[in-house]
Amino acid sequence: MTTERWALGGDLDVARVGYGTMKLTGWPRGDRPGRETALRVLRRAVERGVNHLDTSYYYDRDGVSANELIREALYPYPDDLVIVTKVGALVEGSDIALPAERMTGLTPDNLRRGVEANLRSLGLDRLDVVNLRLGDLDRSGVCLAEPLEALLALRDEGLIRHLGVSNVTAEEFETARAIAPIVCVQNLYNLSRRDDDPLVDACAAAGVAYVPFFPVGGFQPVTAERLDTVAARHHATVPQVALAWLLARSPNILLIPGTGSPAHLEENIDAGALKLTPEDLADLDD
Repeated sequence: MTTERWALGGDLDVARVGYGTMKLTGWPRGDRPGRETALRVLRRAVERGVNHLDTSYYYDRDGVSANELIREALYPYPDDLVIVTKVGALVEGSDIALPAERMTGLTPDNLRRGVEANLRSLGLDRLDVVNLRLGDLDRSGVCLAEPLEALLALRDEGLIRHLGVSNVTAEEFETARAIAPIVCVQNLYNLSRRDDDPLVDACAAAGVAYVPFFPVGGFQPVTAERLDTVAARHHATVPQVALAWLLARSPNILLIPGTGSPAHLEENIDAGALKLTPEDLADLDD
C-alpha cells in the first residue's frame, strides 16, 4: 500500500489508492460476487489502509446495493473513512437504458432525491463528496449552472461537504469551477486513453484531484505488449503496472479500482507500492 496521501478538498486526508464499489453489485451488467465475499472485500480494503470509497445509490441491481453493502460491512464508519458518492443524469440505476432526452436526474428535485437516497442508504447525515455525473450521451442543452447551484444549496443545508464533477470536458471543468468549488474530477483515463492529459495537468495546477475510472481496461495491442514487458521486469501483473503508471503520472491522481475478488483487491492495493523506474515510464510512454 502506498503511503502517499492527498488532501481532498483540503481537509479530507485520503490514501491515493482507494476502492470503487460498482463491481460489487453487477450494475449495470455483469457478474458480481456473493454477498459475504462483497462484505469481506470491503472490510479487507479498510484493513489494508484504504479510506476512500467511491459509490452511488444507483449502483443497485436485483436488490444488491453498493451503499447498503458499505453500511453493512463498515458501519459505524472509521473516523478517517471518506465516502464519495454521485448523482446526475440517472434517477435510478435502471435509467441507464433510457434515451438521453428521458433522463431527468439533473433537475433540482431529482438531485435532492439522489442526495437524500445516498444519505439514507449509507446511514449518514452529511456526504463527504458528491460528484455531479454528466451523461454519456447527447448533452446538448445541458447547463451546468442549474444542477451545480442545486447542489450548492444542499451543501448550504449541511447535507454535502464538498462537490466534484464527473464525465466532463476541460471546458466544462472550467465552467464548473466558476460556479462552485470543485475538489475532484472523475473521468475516463488510463495508459491507452489519454485524451484527458491536459485536464489532468489543469486539475493538478488547481489543486484538484483527478480520479480515473476504467483505469486498467481496453488496452491496445501495442500498449499491452509494453505493459507485459514492464510487468515481467517487476514480477507484477499488467493491472498493477497500469495502476502504478497512473500514480506516477501526477500526484493529484487518486485511484478507485473496483473488483469483487479478494485476490484482485490485494493486487490492486499492492500496486501502490510498485515504483516504476524512468526506463519503465519511458517504455510505457513510447
